[in-house]
Amino acid sequence: MLLTILYIIGISAEAMTGAISAGRKKMDWFGVMFVASATAIGGGTVRDIILGHYPVGWIKHPEYIIITCTAGVLTTLIAPWVARNQRLFIALDSIGLVVFSIIGCRVAMDMDLSPLICIIAAIVTGIFGGLLRDFICRQPPLVLHKELYASVAMFSASLYLLLHWYGIDEIIAVVVTLISGFCLRIVALKFSWSLPVFHFEQEQTEQ
Repeated sequence: MLLTILYIIGISAEAMTGAISAGRKKMDWFGVMFVASATAIGGGTVRDIILGHYPVGWIKHPEYIIITCTAGVLTTLIAPWVARNQRLFIALDSIGLVVFSIIGCRVAMDMDLSPLICIIAAIVTGIFGGLLRDFICRQPPLVLHKELYASVAMFSASLYLLLHWYGIDEIIAVVVTLISGFCLRIVALKFSWSLPVFHFEQEQTEQ
């Protein structure tokens, strides 16, 4: 129940950030709803297809499509408010990232897949929505540049798996993972933590 509530909050926040990106590209309402939904539930869709986990989440629960499309259209009406409350949406996005990671890990665990695949499933669930948003909107993939994002998904999944390995109660495991992953994401943003960046420019050869 807790994960379901947090998931709905997470996909709503992700849908609104996707709608803002669509607005910057001057898309119509259909484009807004498409980008909003791709951002919010695209990661879970890609995960389910890769793992062969059917039916895909939003087909089993079509209300998620209604939620994301509604959040996208709503954003077109309150876009200035969304822009002014960027910190709130960063917090909601951080919660959503950890929740998506836990759910992705849980899906793979329920399929009796190896811990490595569980972690990969968590990362795919956490970051692919943002990758799809950036691809559709033709902008650099933000989740793979500088700030910790995929790393937070990997950390959250690893912690969740570790807690289960030691037989920790499910609710406690979820709460501990949620708080730890959220704090890591916020602290990383505050202090600009990032992984080493690879930068390569090929030298021009003289003709």
